[in-house]
Amino acid sequence: MHLTTVHIIFIILAVVFVIGVGVYSGTRVKSAEDFAGGGRASAPLVAGIIMGTLVGGSSTVGTAQLAFQVGVSAWWFTLGAGIGCLALGLFLAKPLRESGKETIPQFLVSTYGPNSGPITTVFSSIGIFLNVVAQILAANALLASMFGLNLITGSLISIILVVLYVFFGGNAGSGMTGIAKLLLLYSSLIVVGVLAYSQAGGIAGITSHFPAFPTFSLFGRGFEIDFAAGFSLLVGVISTQTYFGALFAAKDAATARRGALISAILIPPTGIAGILVGLYMKMNFPKMSAAEALPTFVINYLPSWFSGIVLGTLLIAVIGTGAGLVLGISTMLTKDVYKRFIAPQASDRTVLFVSRGLLVVVAALNLVFVTGNLKSLILQWSFLSMGLRGCTVCIPLLGAIFFKDKVSSKAGLIALVLGPVACLAWKLIYPKGIDPLYIGLLASFVCLVIGSMIFPASKNNPADRNIVFK
Repeated sequence: MHLTTVHIIFIILAVVFVIGVGVYSGTRVKSAEDFAGGGRASAPLVAGIIMGTLVGGSSTVGTAQLAFQVGVSAWWFTLGAGIGCLALGLFLAKPLRESGKETIPQFLVSTYGPNSGPITTVFSSIGIFLNVVAQILAANALLASMFGLNLITGSLISIILVVLYVFFGGNAGSGMTGIAKLLLLYSSLIVVGVLAYSQAGGIAGITSHFPAFPTFSLFGRGFEIDFAAGFSLLVGVISTQTYFGALFAAKDAATARRGALISAILIPPTGIAGILVGLYMKMNFPKMSAAEALPTFVINYLPSWFSGIVLGTLLIAVIGTGAGLVLGISTMLTKDVYKRFIAPQASDRTVLFVSRGLLVVVAALNLVFVTGNLKSLILQWSFLSMGLRGCTVCIPLLGAIFFKDKVSSKAGLIALVLGPVACLAWKLIYPKGIDPLYIGLLASFVCLVIGSMIFPASKNNPADRNIVFK
């Protein structure tokens, strides 16, 4: 790959445009409520917040890489994300938005008592943090391939871009930058996908080069592997603060539902372009590095100015995902730790300052962590993140929404702790066994169900909902 001056100029213009939207949105943020979303967002803005985080490096560069290696089963990332948003819109948006809560820990506290808040915040924040590490590593790899930057410099630039993406506008800014990013990303992916399809000779050309199985099967890597890939996205979407924050930002429950459903419709197609590019590059350059399939195609087959815009958009797609996740951590730490335990009477201005300060702190910690793990696998961090978030939040959250009168505080606390612990323990003890996500979810489910039988919730005792264990 060789970048010209024209490439670089338009890469910078694309990045500056999207970041500029976020900075501009910051001029409308006057309070901590505005920063968190303010409960005034439209359905497209809610979709922008969700998709601005979900549609990142894995949906584009990662999908093309996996399609190069295995074929159509690479679609499971964006397909699973779409299914997760569908579940969010159909079943969870209304109760979550109408709860009046701003974070997942706050919602769980209303069912499992005050001790559930810190437990959820700690495990969820760690899980999200690990996924931010994965995004920084991905952005770092993209910067290194485009500009030849060393890993430390690439990491520093990535972190700075992550902070700028949401520092000024918070959730509102994340939504606006998400929409700006998606406009660029969709136009880019449509052009890239159509071009790859045409260059490959259409369906006839593609099918003549590859066997029907595994290339054109959604379960080309085996049912267990590919089903787990889609299921992990479903669990992750309904277990992450960023998407809860998007629902809270909506002006009402109906708007939150529409925003989630818009995301469910628009996310899956984003993977198709990556699949077409991956297959085309496999047909013509079978010896190349799979990770470079999409950037190489963009540089070699598009005009310099347009390929610069596409490359800048891909970089922002990765940065936007990391930024949305960092914002989720900042929101939980501000609302569930600082505001509750440190300064309950803090002014709105102080809370806003702390929210932004925590963004910088979390990003800086990521820089320290990433530079110590520059050669680690991106998917390793993504897996750990998904396991901790899903096994901590998913089952207790569903219990609190649909079976609030049947689950008990004690059982909920046990599930919140043993779910992620079981996931990590299984990974350490049986690294080649079945997916640890299943083990963690099973442990969480058993703890919640059996625990509620042993320690039943008392309908006549409100203290069961607010029990504090010393």
